[in-house]
Amino acid sequence: MGGNTDTLIERALEGARSIGAETEKVILNTLKIAPCQECENLKDDGSCIVEDDMQDLYRKILEADAVIVASPVFFGSITAQAKIMIDRFQCLWRAKFILKKNTVKKEKVGAFISVEASNREDFFVNARSIVKNFFAVIDASYQEEVLCRGIDEKGKVLARPDCLEKVFELGAKVALLVKQNQAQKGTG
Repeated sequence: MGGNTDTLIERALEGARSIGAETEKVILNTLKIAPCQECENLKDDGSCIVEDDMQDLYRKILEADAVIVASPVFFGSITAQAKIMIDRFQCLWRAKFILKKNTVKKEKVGAFISVEASNREDFFVNARSIVKNFFAVIDASYQEEVLCRGIDEKGKVLARPDCLEKVFELGAKVALLVKQNQAQKGTG
């Protein structure tokens, strides 16, 4: 906590709250989440049989109006913690794409925030792809992203007002998109 990604997600959530959104930040590193075992005795309803902190996280993500994934890039991908969380949605993927049962009850807005140490845009390609696949499973439309290059030391993002402003705007845009979606459906 307190790193560059944490700073950016906090700023994005400030942007969302500035539009009136209720927000919750989930820090994956504080949760006890087992890696996906691709269990053979899966339930056909898209739920996971492994009992750990993912059970509460499934509920939060599936009930959310928006999901912002924030992760630094490590070795060309999202962090292990983020990947484990996403992999645990294999049960939902199976229900949706193999069994053709869409158990997701609510469409969402999705956004991605990421930092990486080099100045290479291509280092974000794999991370973005994983997040887009995750959003497809949870019925989140990939709407916004902020990818900040050249952030290699803890706290360095504080010297990048461009990134800080972009993530604030990302949070505000996500909140506005949710409000627009709710207005169109008459649920706001």
